[in-house]
Amino acid sequence: MTRYVLPDLPYDYGALEPHISAEIMKLHHDVHHHAYVEKANLALEKLREAQRRDNFEQIAALERQLAFNVSGHVLHSIFWRNLTPQGGGEPSGTLAQAIDTDFGSFHAFRAQMVSAASTILGAGWAALVWEPVLGRLCTVQIHDHQDEAIQAGVPLLVMDAWEHAYYLQYRTEKGRFFQALFNLWNWADVQARLEQARTLDLNLAETAAGAAGPPALH
Repeated sequence: MTRYVLPDLPYDYGALEPHISAEIMKLHHDVHHHAYVEKANLALEKLREAQRRDNFEQIAALERQLAFNVSGHVLHSIFWRNLTPQGGGEPSGTLAQAIDTDFGSFHAFRAQMVSAASTILGAGWAALVWEPVLGRLCTVQIHDHQDEAIQAGVPLLVMDAWEHAYYLQYRTEKGRFFQALFNLWNWADVQARLEQARTLDLNLAETAAGAAGPPALH
């Protein structure tokens, strides 16, 4: 059976200091992310066993477990690649153009992302996503790992708002953590993700008035 795998970090644990400590990175990746991978694979195994037995009495619980843990695995995997020791500043190229078009300015986008992350009730994420029906960027709050996400929205850049992502270093000042992430964003990674997302066509053109479709890439 194909299994989910914990990816290696693309940098050392301490590479993102002083913005994210090595202690947090080690615990976050090796313990929290690893647990989502293990539980996702366990849910898959239980679903396969249910298929073999043709017994789906536990299907609702298994589907919830799979959605929660696979979504956690995907979001963390994106998060690690969204960050880089040489990051920060502002994006350029088509990503910068799209941000200006859909948010008005980089400053407005930054304020909206930080606000989305800071106002999540409980645990979750804020994300910059490509919304393929209107062909635009938008921000979303993701409660836990998957609730309230826009269907078919493609995550490009994600902010982890679970306490394990920041509490050892920032305590109750989680807003400082979200601001600090802007010193680490790997805009080349976000740009590449955007270019791939723009190729998604749901064949739903009739559901959006005035949508021009994916902008041309330059």
